[in-house]
Amino acid sequence: MSVRSRSNNAEDIRVVETFTTETFTADIYPKREPVILRGLDIGECLRKWTPSYLASDGGTQEVKVHVSSSTQMDFINKNFLYRSLPFQEFVKRAFEDEHADYFIDQKEKFYLRALGHDPRKDVADISVQFPELAQDLTIPQVFEREKFFSSVFRIASRGVQLWTHYDIMDNILIQVVGRKKVVLFHPNDVDYLYLNGDKSEVLDVDNPDLSCYPKFIEAKQYRGHLEPGDILFIPALWFHNMTYEDAGVAVNVFWRHLEDKLYDTKDPYGNHDLLPAQRANQIVDRAIKALEELPEEYQEFYAHRLIDRIRHTFLAKQT
Repeated sequence: MSVRSRSNNAEDIRVVETFTTETFTADIYPKREPVILRGLDIGECLRKWTPSYLASDGGTQEVKVHVSSSTQMDFINKNFLYRSLPFQEFVKRAFEDEHADYFIDQKEKFYLRALGHDPRKDVADISVQFPELAQDLTIPQVFEREKFFSSVFRIASRGVQLWTHYDIMDNILIQVVGRKKVVLFHPNDVDYLYLNGDKSEVLDVDNPDLSCYPKFIEAKQYRGHLEPGDILFIPALWFHNMTYEDAGVAVNVFWRHLEDKLYDTKDPYGNHDLLPAQRANQIVDRAIKALEELPEEYQEFYAHRLIDRIRHTFLAKQT
């Protein structure tokens, strides 16, 4: 069975048009809710970043990109290929609907999530990997400069929908070229999203298969559309799903809003769970192995007791 999510279980993301970085920090940021920000200066990129300009000023470097015959890219089941292309060639293909040269088929889709020069060590930073283009971009200072972690350059073909996932850092998505549909979910709806790691197994959030994912209907959707120049604030742990309504270009800026000691310093992507959460998961793994030593009926009984203990402990702190 496949039905559209209930309209009464969705809400428009708040749009704020009149504000300063100071009012964002004082009035918007503390609420820990997604907001679409309009009217901030993001620089000359809004005017300059045409496909031809990107191709000419983006450098001759090769970039590793996702290539798929499907618009719905699935990071769990990997329905895409990784391929390397010169940046100019990638830009050309990302902005065309049919290709003379292709890896899979003439209508294949492309997605770039720019990486550091050494992906195992270096974080993504547009000022390092694409310095000429970075000069055109003004990143609003809605966070303390010393908290900056990464600025991720993203380009995708028209129609590409990226998997629902969460990030552990606060971030802003600066939409520069094209329109984008965004759907977010509150962290408290985690039980309805069928997680596999940090990603949801539900690919089609507009038309979910409720025979496979019946609880998904309970997840409240926060929906919005980004126009060129818009900035989406995504608080940490909020799940987000993005659809490129046009071939588009955006820059994601992440910052460490918590104490530095909580983050994994060996994580150039910035997507490892916080260190205490990693330790907790390791303890759970040991608890599961311990319970497996018991007869089956004891396993279920004590598993329920552990779950209830954790749930009651942390729910009690919220009330």
